[in-house]
Amino acid sequence: MQIRFTRWLALLSLAAFAFAPAPQAEAEPRLQVTQIDRSQFPTLQVYVSVTDADGEPLPIAPEQLQLFENGEAVRLESVAGRGEIGPLTTLLVIDVSGSMAVKGKLKAAQAAAHAYIDQMRDNDQAGVLAFNVESDLLQPITRNRQALHAAIDALETHNDTALYDALIEGAELLESIQGRKAIIALTDGMDTASQATLDGVVTRTMEGGLSISAIGLGDRSQLGVSFAGLDDEALQQLAARAGGSFGLATDREALTGLYQLLGRALQSEYRLTYTTQAPLRDGLNRQLTVQLSESAAAAEAAYNPGGILPEVAAYPSWTLFAASLGVLVGLMLLPGLIRAGRDRFRKSEPLGKKPAAKGARVKLREESKPPAQPRVKLR
Repeated sequence: MQIRFTRWLALLSLAAFAFAPAPQAEAEPRLQVTQIDRSQFPTLQVYVSVTDADGEPLPIAPEQLQLFENGEAVRLESVAGRGEIGPLTTLLVIDVSGSMAVKGKLKAAQAAAHAYIDQMRDNDQAGVLAFNVESDLLQPITRNRQALHAAIDALETHNDTALYDALIEGAELLESIQGRKAIIALTDGMDTASQATLDGVVTRTMEGGLSISAIGLGDRSQLGVSFAGLDDEALQQLAARAGGSFGLATDREALTGLYQLLGRALQSEYRLTYTTQAPLRDGLNRQLTVQLSESAAAAEAAYNPGGILPEVAAYPSWTLFAASLGVLVGLMLLPGLIRAGRDRFRKSEPLGKKPAAKGARVKLREESKPPAQPRVKLR
């Protein structure tokens, strides 16, 4: 009996092993370049997010991050690890158009924004920008949580939606702030009133060195049916091109969870610092690639060194510059000098005499002497 029982156990073990589900391969980490700070060019700071498939931050060894510029590996001067990137500045851009007044959308947005403020670290700061057809900065950037909560409670709904205009204004508000900065935009519909475009927002975001994450609150099936339709494709494009994340929520709990998830991801990024080997502001876009060693995970982004006029490696001497300037001035004056000389020549030319007309010669005869008077004899 004992032998049979042992055999049965062995058979059951083999069957369990044979039919057990294969272990799932661990999902690759997701890398994203969220911000390129070129304010100290040619030294740059590149912020990188490392998350799992659900958007949760993943801890890695900082030395696993590798950076390439235009395909060439660069020497990293420093890598700030997770949670060491310094203060985070966030601008909460919240839709207060008329459609946000229905189905408890505004209350859900306020609850989610409150939750985001509550999880801020002591040195983090934030601001609140409400928008419909116009933008209203309810609270400038501050570390005062009480002031931020009060601004969120003051949100009111009316009018249409001008999301892109609000994002342009938000980028301008964050322009002077150093370090990691981001915009989190919430909308329940589609842009119906902006003067700005998606391309304009992306360009402005690149110039300002920040990222935009977008959260959609609503029903995508109403797109094209009513103004309450959610244009989630446009929001996804916005977030992808502006270095941020996209999330879709249909209720208060999901919305609050998205805000908290974004907060955790933003606070867990890495900062790579390096000095480019192409220090001239040549106005040409440069491609950055971040890779994770021992992994296929990679992310790409581009930056432009800027400059009103493209710089060159070496400027010519002042003597050559003056000579070149003299040649240009001479070429500009040459047509006028030619005209003036031609006019002067015409004025100084002597008038020609008309030739005498050919005709018969007239010969003046000498006047004949008068005939002699007859002599008269006096008798």
